[in-house]
Amino acid sequence: MRIDVLGAVRALRDDGTPVDLGGPRHREVLARLVAAGGRMVATDTLVDDLWAEPPVRAVGALRTFVAALRRAIEPDRPPRTPPRVLVTEGPGYALCLPRDDVDVHRFEDALARARRTPDALADLDAALAAWRGPAYADVTGSAWAQRERTRLEELRLEGTELRARLLLDSGAGADLVAELGAHVTEHPWREPAWGLLARALHRAGRQADALATLRRARTMLVDQLGLDPGADLRRLETDILHGATTLQSPRTVWTAGLRLGPRTTVELARTLALAGGDALVHSRRDRLAAVQAAERTGDIDLTARVIGGYDVPALWSRADDPAQSRAVVAAAERTLTALGTDGPADLRARLLATVAVESRSADLSGTGSRRAGQAAREAEALARELGDPALLVFALNGVFLQSFTRPGLAAARDVIGAEILDLATRHELPNFAVLGRLIRLQSASALGDLDAATAHAEAAERLAVSTEASLVPVLTGWFRARATAARSAAPGGPAAATAAAHYRAAEDALAGTGGMPGLHRGLFALALLGLRLLHGRPAPTDPALDWGPYRPWTQPLVLLARNRDEAARTALTMAPEPPLDHMQEALWCLTAHAAARLGERLVAARAATALRAARTEHAGAASGMLTLGPVARYLAEAEACAGEG
Repeated sequence: MRIDVLGAVRALRDDGTPVDLGGPRHREVLARLVAAGGRMVATDTLVDDLWAEPPVRAVGALRTFVAALRRAIEPDRPPRTPPRVLVTEGPGYALCLPRDDVDVHRFEDALARARRTPDALADLDAALAAWRGPAYADVTGSAWAQRERTRLEELRLEGTELRARLLLDSGAGADLVAELGAHVTEHPWREPAWGLLARALHRAGRQADALATLRRARTMLVDQLGLDPGADLRRLETDILHGATTLQSPRTVWTAGLRLGPRTTVELARTLALAGGDALVHSRRDRLAAVQAAERTGDIDLTARVIGGYDVPALWSRADDPAQSRAVVAAAERTLTALGTDGPADLRARLLATVAVESRSADLSGTGSRRAGQAAREAEALARELGDPALLVFALNGVFLQSFTRPGLAAARDVIGAEILDLATRHELPNFAVLGRLIRLQSASALGDLDAATAHAEAAERLAVSTEASLVPVLTGWFRARATAARSAAPGGPAAATAAAHYRAAEDALAGTGGMPGLHRGLFALALLGLRLLHGRPAPTDPALDWGPYRPWTQPLVLLARNRDEAARTALTMAPEPPLDHMQEALWCLTAHAAARLGERLVAARAATALRAARTEHAGAASGMLTLGPVARYLAEAEACAGEG
């Protein structure tokens, strides 16, 4: 079965015959669950979304709609068999369908792939062709549907322009003139569309028309908005005037290999980084090349500006490429020394913030950790003294990344996130506003406040639409899987299998971004282990699971699950202390649990000492992506084993 919402809401069986969904309210319930992207929607939320003034028996009516939809969607389901598509989950309902079976999800995924690689053009073509009208066209008068229509229409316009750009970049596109002409007529304020139309005209041999199009865009922008055209349109006009034979879009090539100066290179790299995935990997490579090029000039001020200009928000406490981070930190330290203590305060602050951000806690020795913490504090003090909000949020990002010095500091990190969010909101720094929301999501998750964390997740997702931060919904998808896992251990909660499926979907979404090495490896296996511990079950023993950097702390429990107690004991004694990162509480809890199982009193005592400051937090939940349950449970096990408490 498949569901379509890019137009009127409908459901079709595998043979293409339509499913009778019932009346408008039935279709709206189904549509609202589609909009949730597989996440649970609470009954209260559904009632509020369906009725501006809910009737007395609104919940009963909602249950009637859900029951009717279940009969329509799964007509052959035997009596008293749990539904598999429209499922009850905790305090609400969720729609469990593969993303390929829902047209809006196919479209979003095709757009995400096309952003990363031109080879996905065929998928994007098909996804755009699937639009039959405005999204949720027959759900009228609902605020939630209007928000979704607006969001998806923006994505559709982006997809249309991306398709045109990919065709033009490939050497085709002369036949796009009519299509792009209609597009700019309907959406005259979209500057990229004017540039694409000019490129299509140029490709068709109509250089004079291409120049006239750009000048028309300039006149409209200046006369009606008081704005000059952006750099891309100005560059395009210059290229056409100079008789360029090909016009490449600057947004479709990486900076490496172009003949650009280091400042321009790092500015482009910074912009690319915000897209995440492959773009982030490329941008960090280009950033390092720019730093090295700047150092070769011997210009200390230039080098400082290039190093400090890459103020990309950073959330995770383990570096994607530790060697690259070390190279950037070394260059920043050399430049700080060359500037001296009397050098420009803003440059010194940016260099210090760079040291703090790039010196991720998980990859540091004791000396490196102390230096990074000191750099974070100095950067913050200089930024406050200068009164520069953009500089201060960058410095506070470093303070956040250096705040994992011991377990139990979620509340302190929430204070940092709240200040970043406040500054970014007041001074229109949207990318750092996203960072502030995600830090606060992580902190609320660690403290077990799922309602607050959910509010921050939803706010981050709204911001991500305008900032084009494609990784945000991936991270919030992991949070919702974490929340489902926590609820699965409560009476009446979703099944453990449902939580596992949500983790799998989150894992697939993260892999679909190209992955993030510092974040990705071992995450899914650790999440499954946490889910099994929540339900009092042994560790998973599937040899295909990739434990990544968490293997030393998970291996004792995997060996115990295989009844290899002595091997587990050896693995436990060989496990080092957990690194100071997002997962430290989780890894200490695994150590405590294994020690209690094996009766290793000294190891249990060491784990108990580490965990006492985190007794009110949830293990692993500081990541916002998984949970092993309350730290207090593992602390009690360790203390009992050690004969303490």
